[in-house]
Amino acid sequence: MTLQLKQVEPRRLYQQIADQIRELIQQGGFDTGTRLPPERDLAQQLGVSRPSLREALIALDVEGSVEIRSGSGVYVCPRAERATETTAALGESPSELMQARAAFEGSVVMLACAHGTESALLRLREIVAGMRSEVAKRRIPIDHDRQFHLTIAEMSGNSVMVRIVAELFDERHSPISAKISSRYENARTWNLALKEHEAILRAIEARDPLAAQSAMHTHLKHSEERWVGG
Repeated sequence: MTLQLKQVEPRRLYQQIADQIRELIQQGGFDTGTRLPPERDLAQQLGVSRPSLREALIALDVEGSVEIRSGSGVYVCPRAERATETTAALGESPSELMQARAAFEGSVVMLACAHGTESALLRLREIVAGMRSEVAKRRIPIDHDRQFHLTIAEMSGNSVMVRIVAELFDERHSPISAKISSRYENARTWNLALKEHEAILRAIEARDPLAAQSAMHTHLKHSEERWVGG
Protein backbone atom coordinates (compact mmCIF):
# COMPACT_ATOMS: atom_id res chain seq x y z
CA MET A 1 0.00 0.00 0.00
CA THR A 2 1.32 3.43 -0.96
CA LEU A 3 1.14 6.05 1.78
CA GLN A 4 -0.21 9.46 0.80
CA LEU A 5 1.93 11.96 2.66
CA LYS A 6 0.80 15.54 3.11
CA GLN A 7 3.22 18.28 2.23
CA VAL A 8 4.56 20.00 5.33
CA GLU A 9 3.72 23.71 5.27
CA PRO A 10 6.57 26.00 6.33
CA ARG A 11 5.65 27.94 9.44
CA ARG A 12 5.75 31.70 9.11
CA LEU A 13 7.54 33.82 11.69
CA TYR A 14 4.33 35.23 13.15
CA GLN A 15 3.08 31.67 13.74
CA GLN A 16 6.24 30.78 15.63
CA ILE A 17 6.06 33.93 17.75
CA ALA A 18 2.36 33.37 18.44
CA ASP A 19 3.16 29.86 19.69
CA GLN A 20 5.77 31.35 22.04
CA ILE A 21 3.22 33.84 23.38
CA ARG A 22 0.71 31.03 23.92
CA GLU A 23 3.33 29.08 25.86
CA LEU A 24 4.13 32.22 27.86
CA ILE A 25 0.45 32.57 28.75
CA GLN A 26 0.22 28.93 29.81
CA GLN A 27 3.43 28.87 31.85
CA GLY A 28 3.49 32.43 33.09
CA GLY A 29 0.36 32.36 35.15
CA PHE A 30 -1.68 34.72 32.95
CA ASP A 31 -5.28 34.00 33.95
CA THR A 32 -8.35 34.85 31.88
CA GLY A 33 -8.75 38.60 31.62
CA THR A 34 -5.12 39.27 32.54
CA ARG A 35 -3.38 41.94 30.48
CA LEU A 36 -0.15 40.87 28.79
CA PRO A 37 2.99 43.03 29.14
CA PRO A 38 3.23 46.07 26.81
CA GLU A 39 4.39 45.43 23.23
CA ARG A 40 7.84 46.89 23.87
CA ASP A 41 8.46 44.66 26.89
CA LEU A 42 7.00 41.58 25.24
CA ALA A 43 9.11 42.06 22.10
CA GLN A 44 12.24 42.43 24.20
CA GLN A 45 11.38 39.38 26.29
CA LEU A 46 10.84 37.24 23.19
CA GLY A 47 13.74 38.76 21.23
CA VAL A 48 11.63 39.77 18.22
CA SER A 49 10.80 43.00 16.40
CA ARG A 50 7.64 44.88 17.31
CA PRO A 51 6.11 44.52 13.80
CA SER A 52 6.59 40.73 13.98
CA LEU A 53 5.18 40.69 17.50
CA ARG A 54 2.18 42.72 16.36
CA GLU A 55 1.47 40.24 13.57
CA ALA A 56 1.62 37.38 16.10
CA LEU A 57 -0.77 39.16 18.46
CA ILE A 58 -3.17 39.81 15.57
CA ALA A 59 -3.04 36.10 14.69
CA LEU A 60 -3.83 35.18 18.31
CA ASP A 61 -6.67 37.71 18.31
CA VAL A 62 -8.12 36.18 15.12
CA GLU A 63 -8.09 32.69 16.63
CA GLY A 64 -9.58 33.90 19.92
CA SER A 65 -6.66 33.31 22.27
CA VAL A 66 -6.28 36.99 23.14
CA GLU A 67 -8.30 40.15 22.73
CA ILE A 68 -6.62 43.34 21.55
CA ARG A 69 -8.35 46.38 23.05
CA SER A 70 -7.40 49.67 21.43
CA GLY A 71 -5.75 52.03 23.87
CA SER A 72 -5.85 49.45 26.65
CA GLY A 73 -3.70 46.45 25.80
CA VAL A 74 -3.84 42.73 25.03
CA TYR A 75 -5.92 40.49 27.30
CA VAL A 76 -6.07 36.72 27.72
CA CYS A 77 -9.34 35.16 26.58
CA PRO A 78 -11.18 32.34 28.40
CA ARG A 79 -9.59 28.94 27.78
CA ALA A 80 -12.77 27.64 26.14
CA GLU A 81 -12.27 30.14 23.32
CA ARG A 82 -8.74 28.88 22.65
CA ALA A 83 -9.45 26.14 20.15
CA THR A 84 -5.89 25.35 19.16
CA GLU A 85 -2.45 24.68 20.57
CA THR A 86 -0.61 25.88 17.48
CA THR A 87 -1.22 28.97 15.38
CA ALA A 88 -2.76 28.39 11.97
CA ALA A 89 -1.48 30.06 8.82
CA LEU A 90 -3.63 33.14 8.22
CA GLY A 91 -1.87 34.46 5.12
CA GLU A 92 1.52 35.93 4.33
CA SER A 93 3.30 38.09 6.87
CA PRO A 94 1.98 41.62 6.19
CA SER A 95 5.40 43.23 6.76
CA GLU A 96 7.12 40.73 4.45
CA LEU A 97 4.34 41.22 1.91
CA MET A 98 4.92 44.98 1.78
CA GLN A 99 8.67 44.51 1.52
CA ALA A 100 8.15 42.16 -1.44
CA ARG A 101 5.79 44.63 -3.09
CA ALA A 102 8.31 47.46 -2.70
CA ALA A 103 11.07 45.40 -4.30
CA PHE A 104 8.90 44.16 -7.16
CA GLU A 105 6.77 47.22 -7.91
CA GLY A 106 9.84 49.45 -7.81
CA SER A 107 10.99 47.68 -10.98
CA VAL A 108 7.51 47.60 -12.49
CA VAL A 109 7.05 51.37 -12.26
CA MET A 110 10.37 51.97 -14.05
CA LEU A 111 9.09 49.95 -17.01
CA ALA A 112 5.81 51.87 -16.85
CA CYS A 113 7.75 55.11 -17.34
CA ALA A 114 9.38 53.70 -20.46
CA HIS A 115 6.44 51.89 -22.06
CA GLY A 116 3.26 53.52 -20.76
CA THR A 117 0.99 55.07 -23.39
CA GLU A 118 -0.74 58.44 -23.11
CA SER A 119 -4.12 56.70 -22.86
CA ALA A 120 -2.86 54.59 -19.94
CA LEU A 121 -1.48 57.72 -18.29
CA LEU A 122 -4.88 59.39 -18.68
CA ARG A 123 -6.50 56.37 -17.01
CA LEU A 124 -4.00 56.59 -14.15
CA ARG A 125 -4.89 60.29 -13.66
CA GLU A 126 -8.58 59.39 -13.55
CA ILE A 127 -7.93 56.71 -10.94
CA VAL A 128 -6.03 59.16 -8.72
CA ALA A 129 -8.83 61.71 -9.14
CA GLY A 130 -11.37 59.06 -8.14
CA MET A 131 -9.28 58.12 -5.11
CA ARG A 132 -9.04 61.80 -4.14
CA SER A 133 -12.83 62.09 -4.30
CA GLU A 134 -13.35 58.98 -2.16
CA VAL A 135 -10.85 60.16 0.46
CA ALA A 136 -12.57 63.56 0.60
CA LYS A 137 -15.85 61.76 1.33
CA ARG A 138 -14.08 59.72 4.03
CA ARG A 139 -14.68 56.49 2.17
CA ILE A 140 -12.20 53.62 1.88
CA PRO A 141 -10.78 53.82 -1.68
CA ILE A 142 -9.53 50.25 -1.83
CA ASP A 143 -10.79 49.68 -5.40
CA HIS A 144 -9.00 52.80 -6.64
CA ASP A 145 -5.86 51.71 -4.78
CA ARG A 146 -5.92 48.35 -6.55
CA GLN A 147 -6.63 49.91 -9.94
CA PHE A 148 -3.72 52.32 -9.47
CA HIS A 149 -1.15 49.60 -8.88
CA LEU A 150 -2.58 47.29 -11.57
CA THR A 151 -2.66 50.08 -14.16
CA ILE A 152 1.02 50.81 -13.53
CA ALA A 153 1.73 47.10 -13.98
CA GLU A 154 -0.24 47.10 -17.24
CA MET A 155 1.79 50.10 -18.40
CA SER A 156 4.92 47.96 -18.09
CA GLY A 157 3.67 45.86 -21.00
CA ASN A 158 4.43 42.63 -19.12
CA SER A 159 1.42 40.38 -18.42
CA VAL A 160 3.34 38.29 -15.86
CA MET A 161 4.06 41.42 -13.85
CA VAL A 162 0.35 42.32 -13.95
CA ARG A 163 -0.56 38.92 -12.53
CA ILE A 164 2.04 39.07 -9.76
CA VAL A 165 1.10 42.63 -8.74
CA ALA A 166 -2.55 41.54 -8.55
CA GLU A 167 -1.70 38.48 -6.45
CA LEU A 168 0.45 40.48 -4.04
CA PHE A 169 -2.17 43.21 -3.68
CA ASP A 170 -5.03 40.76 -3.12
CA GLU A 171 -3.12 39.11 -0.29
CA ARG A 172 -4.31 42.06 1.81
CA HIS A 173 -7.65 40.21 2.01
CA SER A 174 -6.11 37.28 3.92
CA PRO A 175 -7.39 36.91 7.51
CA ILE A 176 -4.31 38.44 9.16
CA SER A 177 -3.97 41.35 6.70
CA ALA A 178 -7.70 42.10 6.78
CA LYS A 179 -7.64 42.20 10.57
CA ILE A 180 -4.70 44.61 10.57
CA SER A 181 -6.43 46.80 7.98
CA SER A 182 -9.57 47.02 10.09
CA ARG A 183 -7.52 48.15 13.09
CA TYR A 184 -4.96 50.52 11.64
CA GLU A 185 -6.34 51.99 8.40
CA ASN A 186 -8.31 55.21 8.73
CA ALA A 187 -8.98 58.56 7.01
CA ARG A 188 -5.52 59.85 7.95
CA THR A 189 -3.63 56.84 6.56
CA TRP A 190 -5.62 56.88 3.32
CA ASN A 191 -4.97 60.60 2.88
CA LEU A 192 -1.24 59.94 3.22
CA ALA A 193 -1.48 57.09 0.70
CA LEU A 194 -3.24 59.43 -1.72
CA LYS A 195 -0.41 61.97 -1.52
CA GLU A 196 2.10 59.19 -2.17
CA HIS A 197 0.11 58.03 -5.21
CA GLU A 198 0.16 61.60 -6.51
CA ALA A 199 3.95 61.67 -6.18
CA ILE A 200 4.24 58.41 -8.14
CA LEU A 201 1.93 59.80 -10.82
CA ARG A 202 4.01 62.99 -11.18
CA ALA A 203 7.17 60.93 -11.66
CA ILE A 204 5.53 58.77 -14.33
CA GLU A 205 4.18 61.87 -16.09
CA ALA A 206 7.75 63.21 -16.16
CA ARG A 207 8.97 59.87 -17.57
CA ASP A 208 11.55 59.79 -14.78
CA PRO A 209 12.13 56.12 -13.90
CA LEU A 210 14.45 56.75 -10.94
CA ALA A 211 12.06 59.26 -9.37
CA ALA A 212 9.16 56.86 -9.98
CA GLN A 213 11.03 53.98 -8.37
CA SER A 214 11.94 56.14 -5.37
CA ALA A 215 8.33 57.34 -5.01
CA MET A 216 7.03 53.76 -5.17
CA HIS A 217 9.56 52.55 -2.59
CA THR A 218 8.63 55.46 -0.31
CA HIS A 219 4.92 54.75 -0.67
CA LEU A 220 5.14 51.05 0.10
CA LYS A 221 7.66 51.55 2.92
CA HIS A 222 5.40 54.12 4.55
CA SER A 223 2.41 51.84 3.96
CA GLU A 224 4.22 49.07 5.81
CA GLU A 225 5.00 51.40 8.71
CA ARG A 226 1.40 52.63 8.92
CA TRP A 227 0.08 49.09 8.65
CA VAL A 228 2.23 47.03 11.00
CA GLY A 229 5.19 49.09 12.13
CA GLY A 230 3.53 51.99 13.88
